[in-house]
Amino acid sequence: MMLGFLLARAGIDVIVLEKHKDFFRDFRGDTIHPSTLELMHELGLLDEFLKIPHQEVSRLTFQVGAERIPMVDFRHLPTRCKFVALMPQWDFLDFIAKQGRRYPHFQLRMETEATGLITEGDRVVGLRAKTPAGDLEIRAALAVGCDGRHSTVRQSAKLEVEDVGAPIDVLWFRLSRKTSDTEASGGHIEAGKMLVTLNRGDYWQCAYVIPKGGIETVKREGLAAFRDRVSEIEPFLKDRVGELHSFDDIKLLTVAIDRLRQWHRPGLLCIGDAAHAMSPVGGVGVNLAVQDAVAAANILAEPLRASGVTSVHLAAVQARRAFPMQVIQRMQVIVQNKLLSPALASRERPKPPLVMRLIQWFPVLRRIPARIVGLGVRPEHIETRERA
Repeated sequence: MMLGFLLARAGIDVIVLEKHKDFFRDFRGDTIHPSTLELMHELGLLDEFLKIPHQEVSRLTFQVGAERIPMVDFRHLPTRCKFVALMPQWDFLDFIAKQGRRYPHFQLRMETEATGLITEGDRVVGLRAKTPAGDLEIRAALAVGCDGRHSTVRQSAKLEVEDVGAPIDVLWFRLSRKTSDTEASGGHIEAGKMLVTLNRGDYWQCAYVIPKGGIETVKREGLAAFRDRVSEIEPFLKDRVGELHSFDDIKLLTVAIDRLRQWHRPGLLCIGDAAHAMSPVGGVGVNLAVQDAVAAANILAEPLRASGVTSVHLAAVQARRAFPMQVIQRMQVIVQNKLLSPALASRERPKPPLVMRLIQWFPVLRRIPARIVGLGVRPEHIETRERA
């Protein structure tokens, strides 16, 4: 959506495909980081964007065993917005679609699902899609796969995927929030369990971390046992875990960390989770995808206008974005393998690792994870010009 908006804004004809009839999906990535908010500012859209209902998180605290450690402080970032905005992803997508529709070059087709590629020789020249009205072929100078970690586009292109590995899965659910509850969002790790609670105003968005493939064990032990574990790790939720009436109220996110060895082939580019699936650690996936989109627009707008996109241009997008992605994936793997997996496998109450203690002892160090999570390794900026 972001790439389509930026290219249409630059005067290039774009068709964005969305297979569903709306964007309403619960428990998608709902964290809009300072890097994305800064892009909204550069586009002159920030004031309007922040009118959408959201919650602002400027600091994050994590509890490991008995110790609560302030870990992240966004208040020192060199950005207009020194916080993470918690906003439903469907509101974010609706907002970007609205901005795109201001331009005659932008077309959004709902209920249109990409099913395969159209090729001529070794070059991709378009997409096949299905709609309620029947099958459709769309010819294009460039097809871009933005269809997530289970990408039909990358599968059709037979692009090689490198599985980095993820030893955890996540169970998402929501519980009501009381005015007497803490305001703070954060995480809590104990022996054999971990829970993240995000303050969404009138409810808590909760992420319960389990070992990879552990959902069947959770279901076999039963809903009552799951409610008890949530209450044990966060006792203030004990009086409302009964709001989980069945496992239908709990959504499984199968965590994956992978990446394409090559993001492109002639006429085709993959970005976002289609190019590199991210762990939910840090909540950076949406924002990395947006950064990919901005970089792609910056590099490809002029070649597209000249009808001269080559593999050199597509490789330049990957070269620009691969290193930042790899750094974040590496950090996610370290957190998963050195902190989360040992805690989930242990029967002893965990203690904070040395790096967390250093952040506790030296508050200035909280700016480092804030910079990495909030801005990323190589923040992108809007370079495309608006054209009538």
